[in-house]
Amino acid sequence: MVDIAHQAAINPASAKHAEAVRALVPLTAIEAGQWRALAQHTIEPNGYYLPGWELAVSASARGRTDAEALPAFDGSRLIGLMPVMSLWRAWRIPLPALVSAHPYGTLCSPLIDREAPIEAATRLLQHARDAGAHALVLNDIALDGAAMNSLRQVLDRDGLKPRILSSYVRASLDATQDGESLLRDALGARKLKELRRQRHRLEEHGAVVFDVARRPDEIGAALETFLQLEASGWKGKRGTALVQHAGDAAFIRRAVLALAETAQCEVITLRAGAIPVAAGIVLRHRDRAFFFKLGIDERFARYSPGVQLTLELTRHLCADPAIASADSTASADHPMINPIWRGRFAIGDVLIPLRRNDPVVALIHGALAAHGIAYAAARRAVRLVRK
Repeated sequence: MVDIAHQAAINPASAKHAEAVRALVPLTAIEAGQWRALAQHTIEPNGYYLPGWELAVSASARGRTDAEALPAFDGSRLIGLMPVMSLWRAWRIPLPALVSAHPYGTLCSPLIDREAPIEAATRLLQHARDAGAHALVLNDIALDGAAMNSLRQVLDRDGLKPRILSSYVRASLDATQDGESLLRDALGARKLKELRRQRHRLEEHGAVVFDVARRPDEIGAALETFLQLEASGWKGKRGTALVQHAGDAAFIRRAVLALAETAQCEVITLRAGAIPVAAGIVLRHRDRAFFFKLGIDERFARYSPGVQLTLELTRHLCADPAIASADSTASADHPMINPIWRGRFAIGDVLIPLRRNDPVVALIHGALAAHGIAYAAARRAVRLVRK
């Protein structure tokens, strides 16, 4: 079966395929002003689907380039946007489905206008049908989030039921609390005392300072510090650091600068004297922050530099009245962030059928299950080799 994104090439004269072309468009065809306006009115924030970020991913990030989009319009106003790619492009499965375009960060909740959520969700699903898809596979979506709830309402109305393929619970921060009280409740007096002792030891290398770079004229240098720290650690040894691949390095440099222009990104750094010991990238979308990545200087591992940076980030976000919550975007049971950020919410991969009693959906479901089993086996093999 051909890539669903290129079905129009089969029969250019067909009205059906002409409609498919209109339903599924290149991500770059979405007018930036409309995209930004939708992002400001979306029912659920997602920093990884901001235009400055996702366009940079689609331009050069490894395995994530040339994403397309299901757009939803109310007249000339963009009310919904779902970046996607075909199931074939995503996992080489030759079946007619569309999959969330992965934006590097682990959140793919689509952008849906809060003033017209049902209309937006209805049109997104209809455009997927018009593009020839029999199903949508939404990866890393907040299962109880407002975007998924809007899609679920439309599916219920149409007699369709989403299928959860996998799910896990990950850490989040309630930034409306007092930072010090939150840390004390999360970690306890004994653990905080030990972390203060480690910080005092770190101060033997110079005064410990927490810096936040936001402005376009300062964020570039802070990003390069982060990239060097990330590449100096275990990610560099495995060859997975961003700066080790030209496409990934181009993506992150473009994305961070683009979001700095709209005050939607900051690079945080912890220094001991002149030495940067930890750094991270944080996205901001409306009242939510997203902790993208962390890099540390492993020479200072005995002082827990990643934890020290996260403590400062927690205080920083809790002191910011513009931020109500933060998504760790971390894996389940993450050993560093979970003890500090005690909020939890469910993330999952969801299969959405687009037609009632469609036998093709069962084929898609079976193929995804087989792919998941093979992927899990490959990960176990890699872990064994590394050990």
